[in-house]
Amino acid sequence: MSHKKLETMTVGGGCFWCVEAVFNEIKGVHKVVSGYMGGSVPGTPTYREVCSGLTGHAEVVQVHFDPSLITYEDLLVVFMTSHDPTTLNKQGGDVGTQYRSVIFYNDLEQKGIAEVVVEEIAPYYEHPIVTEISPVETFHKATEDHLDYFANNQTERYCTAVIIPKLAKLRNMHADKLKNASV
Repeated sequence: MSHKKLETMTVGGGCFWCVEAVFNEIKGVHKVVSGYMGGSVPGTPTYREVCSGLTGHAEVVQVHFDPSLITYEDLLVVFMTSHDPTTLNKQGGDVGTQYRSVIFYNDLEQKGIAEVVVEEIAPYYEHPIVTEISPVETFHKATEDHLDYFANNQTERYCTAVIIPKLAKLRNMHADKLKNASV
């Protein structure tokens, strides 16, 4: 019996609740974990500390996926089209460095793929892409109340106002990549 070899992608594009909800719908994705990366303070940051903007961390998700079902490149295309990669430190009403657009790469191959995807996507946007491409740093998992947030809080105002429209856009643009095509 063969074991599936999962790969990991770490990205941030605004509130991790939104990014997590998007990737939970993509076929080949086994697990999505919200957390923080890219900060310059020691220890494990809290949500409140990261939201202050003083730690330097970004809200990110780690996407664990089966590369035989979906490629890293395809996941990056989904990522780059599911948020606005042209706004510096801002996604909708979420403002601050913790909401920056960022791709954290695990190795030089991922870095190269990220650079190509950003270059290929750029002509589709009116403004320059500001997405950072940086090496992976220590990942700090978010607390339980922030994990699977949309799945557990679909009727909350933020979810209905921000996440549901984002998922509608995803379903329209990337129907061929969804776990459940009838969604």
